[in-house]
Amino acid sequence: MVKFIPNILTFTRFALTFIFLGMILYSPSATNKPLFLDIAFVLFVIAELTDIIDGKIARKFNVGSKLGRMTDPLADKILVCGAFVCFAIIGEPRLFGLEPVILAVIHWSVAGILILREAYVTLIRHITEARGLVFPAVATGKVKGVLQAFTIGTVIIKMAHVQTATWGYWFTTAAFLLMSAFTVISGFAATRRSWWKKAK
Repeated sequence: MVKFIPNILTFTRFALTFIFLGMILYSPSATNKPLFLDIAFVLFVIAELTDIIDGKIARKFNVGSKLGRMTDPLADKILVCGAFVCFAIIGEPRLFGLEPVILAVIHWSVAGILILREAYVTLIRHITEARGLVFPAVATGKVKGVLQAFTIGTVIIKMAHVQTATWGYWFTTAAFLLMSAFTVISGFAATRRSWWKKAK
């Protein structure tokens, strides 16, 4: 039974992800927006926790599977990239009273950076593993993941409770810049790995 738990958690994360993304898209029309977004935030945190737990269980009991290795990172990518695409669609977060066109450029640029990075690293991973080499996670990738989750949470809280606060603008902007920087850095780090070079 234990061997099925990681995959069950992963597919639970898929379900939570689509509910969460749907809530983000619907949030501008929500009657009680703060409460609605608070619930979305809780779902996001639960989804992130399933990611941590399923990996720990798989390693502790040595019950990793090919299905899990394929679906687990896919669930993460849909959750993170999907969140920023949804933010771009609804025009959030609003920053410093910028015009909608400028905000759209910022939002879609950030979403594009994330999607391109994930597509690029996924391609490298598949090529490397197809050559029989290991492609483990490294520090920059882990920091990137933490910053992405933190930024998503920051945007949701800002939307719900500090929509027009000046400090909220600065805090969210800093989170976006730091996350985007580490997203790019982690992509370059993947290119420089010795085991990837051996696979070329």
